Amino acid sequence: MAQDNSMDGLAAAEIGPWPAGGLTRVPYWVFQREDVYAAEQQRIFQGPNWSYLCLDAEVPNPGDFRATSIGDTPVIVVRDGTGKINAFENRCSHRGALICLEEHGKGQRDFQCVYHGWSYDLAGKLTGIAFKNGVKGQGGMPKAFKLDDHHPRQVRLEALHGLVFGTLSDATPPLTDYIGPEIVPRIARVLAGKRPVVLNRVTQVLPNNWKLYIENVKDSYHASILHLFFTTFQLNQLSYKGGIVVSEAGGSHISYNQLDTKAAINKDYAAQQLRSDSKYKLADPSLLAGFHEWDDGITLQILSVFPTFVLQQIQNSIAVRRVVPRKPDETDLNWTIIGFDSDTPEQRMVRLKQANLIGPAGFISMEDGCVGGFVQRGVKSVPDANAVLEMGGHEAVSSESRVSEASIRGFWKQYRSTMGL
Repeated sequence: MAQDNSMDGLAAAEIGPWPAGGLTRVPYWVFQREDVYAAEQQRIFQGPNWSYLCLDAEVPNPGDFRATSIGDTPVIVVRDGTGKINAFENRCSHRGALICLEEHGKGQRDFQCVYHGWSYDLAGKLTGIAFKNGVKGQGGMPKAFKLDDHHPRQVRLEALHGLVFGTLSDATPPLTDYIGPEIVPRIARVLAGKRPVVLNRVTQVLPNNWKLYIENVKDSYHASILHLFFTTFQLNQLSYKGGIVVSEAGGSHISYNQLDTKAAINKDYAAQQLRSDSKYKLADPSLLAGFHEWDDGITLQILSVFPTFVLQQIQNSIAVRRVVPRKPDETDLNWTIIGFDSDTPEQRMVRLKQANLIGPAGFISMEDGCVGGFVQRGVKSVPDANAVLEMGGHEAVSSESRVSEASIRGFWKQYRSTMGL
């Protein structure tokens, strides 16, 4: 499983050069080129990084499974008869067909390829081949053929507060070391000691490169400008108390704020004459009614782990987002909206109502679903031009100000290190 530092035959010099300007310039070709996309699959997704796969609670019993992926590598996550969770590549060792064709299931005893009947147990080991010994003494596999030499590629797993991560590299550090001491406690803040319950799942197809959505997640500066709902109903203003936390490696982050219901609309917003400053009202204001869940007063926390994991808390709406690259200009965004098994019926109703804030048609998130496409279309004809990331300075460091692109610069810091650029 160990990966080397080659770029699948593509040298960093062939991809670059990266423009001058340190972390404040990003070339638009990085969102467009097929060779860059292919190199990312090798260096990032098959390299020494952890990718979120699923919730532990989604495979609670022996034989429960989910089909997921690491980058564009299809993966099966399944709990075996001993209670252990295993993961392995969803690819038959014979001719490469998918072993599992369903997204999820329960009570599975084994997986059998529909093409030629090769069978695999819940640990991902090849256990049988149809007509292995031939028919009527003719045909079949050679006597020297050994099943143990043909298991699918195994995925190394670690779990943290019910989140299951996988890696295809032996060189990946332990999960908590990889995520870092800045970020781990904020995952615990939302999930520690709780048992998630899946309320809904949604897959959204985005017409843009995966990195544009990751930039958007890390861009706290845009939130109360682009999102009319945030400022109109005073859920998020840059004047509220909050901040940005950037991991040491750069690629993981937290953006958070504390709602100030007594504060008037900040005069700085009125001076900007932004589209997000509107007079809209809710026909059902109970959408914004919540319940006390955390003692720290944080009403919005967006957290990411490099490369493609997002954990959100907006009021009492909690969701896990998994960003899945499909091609240079297309990305799947998988939302898993959750509550907890300790929720009262009233709390569950609050979470269900507030789920209308997020997802493809969410009052907040719908703009994020299209703005990446606006960028993808806008930069198509200028691959050698550069984005400018100077808001809040030039570094990728934590800050009490969210009028900053520090966490975006942090992503590009870790991206460039991983890609050798």
